[in-house]
Amino acid sequence: MELNSYIEHTLLKQDAKKDEIINLAKEAKKYKFKGVCVNSCNIELVKKELEGTGVKIVSVIGFPLGDCTTATKVFEAQEAINCGADEIDMVINTGRLKDGDYEYVKSDIAQVKHVCKEHILKVILETDLLTPEEIVTASKLAAQAGADFIKTSTGFVKGGVGAKLEDVKVMYNIASFYGIKVKASGGIRDKETAIKMIEAGAVRLGTSSGIAIMEG
Repeated sequence: MELNSYIEHTLLKQDAKKDEIINLAKEAKKYKFKGVCVNSCNIELVKKELEGTGVKIVSVIGFPLGDCTTATKVFEAQEAINCGADEIDMVINTGRLKDGDYEYVKSDIAQVKHVCKEHILKVILETDLLTPEEIVTASKLAAQAGADFIKTSTGFVKGGVGAKLEDVKVMYNIASFYGIKVKASGGIRDKETAIKMIEAGAVRLGTSSGIAIMEG
């Protein structure tokens, strides 16, 4: 199993400095990771370093809370793409989901997908905050709204676990029915966990521990 081809090497902490972001890109290039995941202000930094490597540039939208307006998410997504992002990871509106306002949730995702066009859109469900039933509902709504992936977590929920095997398995069952994919993210820090997530159905792994995973 070529684990590097699953990993999105991630650095989203708010105090990340330029040299750390550039080093992230250099590591991704060295290990031939699937992608790097950065905040939109850092896209141009990694773009210069990764040009011609095939490593995807992923950026996050509505991060980490997901409760900004849809128009804000749309603008963020378009701006990230204009800066050079290949893929977009957006955070679902958890409050609206829990309110049962499913049309809002679906429209929120669909409008971001509209500006993404051919660019891959992953929808972060923030599974730490959801019941098993809500994970099922959120997965279906994301798929119906045009998402290319459903993703477990931001990794920013205080006290949260992040990706859990049972959640990934549930998400995979729904994703495979709709013909989309699963990204596991949050708390994936070692090779054993990474392999288990892949076996559960994830085809992408969002992690800041890519080097540790590759080196066992």
